Amino acid sequence: MAKLLQAALVSVISSLCMFVLPWLATCMHCPQNLVHWDAQCPTKGESGNFKQFACPSKEYNDLASLFFNTNDDVIRNLLSINTPNEFHAVSLLIFLVSSYVLALITYGTAVPSGLFIPVIISGATYGRLVGMFMRSLNGLKKLDEGLYAFLGAASLLGGSMRMTVSLCVILLELTNNLLMLPLAMLVLLISKTIGDLFNHSVYDQIVHIKGLPFLEEYPEPYMKHLTALDVCTGSLVTLSGLERVGTIVDVLKMTNHNAFPVIDDGESVSKSPTFFGLILRSHLLVILKHREFLSSKTIVSVDHAQRFTSVDFAKPGSGKGSKTVDIEFTEQEREMFVDLHPFTNTSPYTVVDTMSLAKAFTLFRQLGLRHLCVVPKTSGTKPIVGILTRHDFMPEHVLNLYPQLKQSRWKRLRLRPSIIRRATQWGSFWKMFKI
Repeated sequence: MAKLLQAALVSVISSLCMFVLPWLATCMHCPQNLVHWDAQCPTKGESGNFKQFACPSKEYNDLASLFFNTNDDVIRNLLSINTPNEFHAVSLLIFLVSSYVLALITYGTAVPSGLFIPVIISGATYGRLVGMFMRSLNGLKKLDEGLYAFLGAASLLGGSMRMTVSLCVILLELTNNLLMLPLAMLVLLISKTIGDLFNHSVYDQIVHIKGLPFLEEYPEPYMKHLTALDVCTGSLVTLSGLERVGTIVDVLKMTNHNAFPVIDDGESVSKSPTFFGLILRSHLLVILKHREFLSSKTIVSVDHAQRFTSVDFAKPGSGKGSKTVDIEFTEQEREMFVDLHPFTNTSPYTVVDTMSLAKAFTLFRQLGLRHLCVVPKTSGTKPIVGILTRHDFMPEHVLNLYPQLKQSRWKRLRLRPSIIRRATQWGSFWKMFKI
């Protein structure tokens, strides 16, 4: 209900801006030399450059022409060339502020909206404003405002989304003018480089705001100075190979971990515990739901795993899995035992506690793991010291543990391999269009 009200509120605000703000603009006389796709002024219908709104005959409202048009026509109007007096500076300023604010409050609501088209519109608007300012200077009357609108859209796209080659192709197809390619490449590289000095792209920041544990392609430089043990800070909850039902139920209720290490006492002379494997939370719920329990803490010859099928352990749909609160047990059942050995993954991915965190990061990401077990390098200690998940590799978590590793954002630019690869990609891209 809250999302519906939020979308309705944004709709009301957008409607008020569209119907109220055009009254602030002044009417402008229709131009004398119209191109073929603007055969009349004022235009009639849904599309067109010149909306009459409340203006008299032979005049149009430039701000209404921007608000009461589709996004395609708005972009086409802003990027149009040889139209120096089509828009007033005040109208463009009002449209820039309103479109920017509406894009901020609309993105993230429960409506199918994005940022790509609003960024192009906002960038083209302020680019056209810069072009009008440049034309007002002495000796620069021949500059085209449409060119500045194109470069403004390219700069805002490159500075906010930090994409280079793909944006260059999109902008090139938008204008169908190969001569604009060098300018678009230059603007995109400059805007991306300057933006990287301050923060990440807008989509990376949205992922961070939503708290999604997204791992970058390469580990941070400071991770090579840490070990896997350095980030294992959470309390490790383990289960025995033969575990009491009540203990399993309490662990599932008190924690939200997705997997638990299974520790086996073993039959060696030293009776030292050994790491047997990893069992998932969903598998424990399936075992408890079927109630295949043992009356004593002894392993019987009967294999209870044969009473389960692969369908029982199949991944359920969203929100359809079993929960601990859905299963009730009597006091007698809580005192019984479960043999976890047949249901445990006995070959999980493991690393030693002295491994570099950067290497563990690469292994975790390349293999697409969800859990990475950390075992001690020397014997005689705990059989397992921790489990690494995505959250343990996040820079926010690592820097929170070791704030002295945080680098200044004004760090010196260095010729890194990624920059060399990017320059090579640009060279190959330019050869495609070279005659």
